Amino acid sequence: MKLLIVSATKGNNHILAEKIAELLNVDYEIISLEDYSLPLFVPGGEKADEGITLDLVSKFENADGFVFCIPEYNAGMPPILTNAITWITVSTKNWRGAFSDKKALIATHSGGPAFNLLSTFQDQLEYMGCTVHHRKISVHGNAKFNMESVERILNSFVKLF
Repeated sequence: MKLLIVSATKGNNHILAEKIAELLNVDYEIISLEDYSLPLFVPGGEKADEGITLDLVSKFENADGFVFCIPEYNAGMPPILTNAITWITVSTKNWRGAFSDKKALIATHSGGPAFNLLSTFQDQLEYMGCTVHHRKISVHGNAKFNMESVERILNSFVKLF
């Protein structure tokens, strides 16, 4: 099993991704979407560098599952994640191909509990064919990183495979 741990940013969510990775006993790779210089997707607009999109698509296609570490932005997904997912889906033969029949876990380090993000992103991932773990990891001002809780969530998530 190979997990792709996707951090939308290089800040708190990347730190969260690293903490999660330390608790995993499976093969994984951590990426930050900030490392992929993708232009804003506009239909018929500027094209992305093919090498960048091929690399990103390959990482998603070759993963058995995902852990997404993403902040909530304005009660929704961060624009960098929306943009990356769009480029991935338009760069594959089957737009759901990089996500279909894969497992996903959502984690967030946000200003608040990120209920809207957790709900809407789960819906989107399921629409694209992922099985999303029912438990989420949420770190915010009133909920610090709890290693025991995160270990239980990760152990439960790994059992999906």
